[in-house]
Amino acid sequence: MDLVSKILVVSAMSAVATLALWRLGARGGAATAPQQLPYLGGGTPDTHAWQRYHVRYYSMTLLFIAFEMEMMFMYPWAVVFVEEGGKAMMEMGMFLAILSIGIVYAWREGVFRWQ
Repeated sequence: MDLVSKILVVSAMSAVATLALWRLGARGGAATAPQQLPYLGGGTPDTHAWQRYHVRYYSMTLLFIAFEMEMMFMYPWAVVFVEEGGKAMMEMGMFLAILSIGIVYAWREGVFRWQ
């Protein structure tokens, strides 16, 4: 038996053993009411956890990621620009044009309005 098959056998046996032990522990009975309460949470929650975050944060996050990707693309582009010249300039122009269309669309949809 080679090393890879030994590793696969040990991994499969570990997974089966873990599931078997979990099953044996789960048969101890259902959790009582105090065990179901949040631990160190300060009491029972009044609202759902996702209710705190407004949808407007997601659009701002997507806009931030767009600008971040622009910067991630510009650093290696600066190195390529030295070698390629005009071709690299055209590619960056197309990239910035596509990004600008996205920004104009976001502006039109009201992403920049905070209210």
